[in-house]
Amino acid sequence: MSGVVRTEPLRGEPPLRVPGDAFSVVVLLQGYAEPEGVGDAVRADGSVTLVLPQAWGPASGHREPPPEVYEAKTALEEAARGPMLVDTAGPWAREALLGALAGQGVAPGDVTLVVGTHGHSDHIGNLGLFPAAALLVSHDFCLPGGRYLPHGLAEEQPLRLGPGLEVWATPGHGGQRDVSVVVAGTALGTVMVVGDVFERDGDEDSWRALSEDPVSQEHSRKRVLATADVVVPGHGAPFRVIREASAPETEGLGNSRPDLVIGDKEPTVHR
Repeated sequence: MSGVVRTEPLRGEPPLRVPGDAFSVVVLLQGYAEPEGVGDAVRADGSVTLVLPQAWGPASGHREPPPEVYEAKTALEEAARGPMLVDTAGPWAREALLGALAGQGVAPGDVTLVVGTHGHSDHIGNLGLFPAAALLVSHDFCLPGGRYLPHGLAEEQPLRLGPGLEVWATPGHGGQRDVSVVVAGTALGTVMVVGDVFERDGDEDSWRALSEDPVSQEHSRKRVLATADVVVPGHGAPFRVIREASAPETEGLGNSRPDLVIGDKEPTVHR
C-alpha cells in the first residue's frame, strides 16, 4: 500500500523564520534560476539558510576559541553550538548575504559552521567570508586553519550535530557527495535544506537534465519526501510536503479515487 505526496508553497518572503525546540531555521536568501536572453543562458543563485540554536543570541557571539579536537563527532557538535549556514550563494550575492545575516543579528565572525550542500559556485561562492567557521562542504569536513577530519558520513549513517539536527548524504545532483541538513522539532515539523536535490517545487520536468547521477538523485528525492514536512530547495521558494494515505482497492471497482495511487507503486506527487 502506498500513499500520495502533495506539495504546496510555504507562504512568506525571506527572511522566512521557522522557530524550533532546539534550533530555528531562517531562509535568508531564496534561490532562483531564470532563463536569460537567447539560447540556453540561465541566471541563477542558490538559497541560503541559517540554522540558529535556541541557546544562542547576539550577546553570546563573542565566544572563546574552540578547544583543540581531532575527532569529527566532537568537532561537529561543538561547531553546531553557534549559528550555522547552509550554502552561501554565489560571490555576486556577497552584500545581500551580509545584509541578511545582519538582519538576524549575526556577524560573519559569529558563524561557527558552514555546510555546503555541493560544490557548485552558486552554493559555496562566499566561503571566504567565514574563515573562523568549521566547513562541511559535500563530504569534506575541516576546522579553521585547514585541519581535515574523517567522519564516516553515508546514506545509512547520517552525521548528528545536535538534538534533531543531522546532515544526510543525498547524492545525485552533483554526483555522489551531495549533502542535506535535517532540522526536526520545528513549529512546522521536520525541515530539510536540500541544495539541488530539489531545484524548486514542481521541478519534475527539469531536474534530471541537471543531474550528474539521476538514479541516485531520484532515490534521494524519495527519501526527502518521506521525511520532510518542509523542503528548502536550491532554486526556489520553500514548500510543504503533505502525505495522504491511499484508499484500499475494492475488487471489481478499481480505484474510486483517481487522485490517489493504489498498490505498490512509488508515491506520486500531486499539486
